[in-house]
Amino acid sequence: MSVEILLPKLGFSMGEGTLAEWLVADGGDVTEGMPLYALESDKSTQEVEAPASGRLRIAIEPGGPYPVGTVLGHID
Repeated sequence: MSVEILLPKLGFSMGEGTLAEWLVADGGDVTEGMPLYALESDKSTQEVEAPASGRLRIAIEPGGPYPVGTVLGHID
């Protein structure tokens, strides 16, 4: 089963964010809870954890900004 990696809403007024970098390469194995990517918002940069364990499939390369809820990739 594939799990979508969505751009999260980190603050009340956050409407978009910038994907600064992936911390795991495309096709790499991830474990739930490990740092997966760095997300920049208006006020900070945060590492976002993997929502599941499996193999990472990246859909969007670093850059942006992207709206909250954008599918950044999948974990299979």
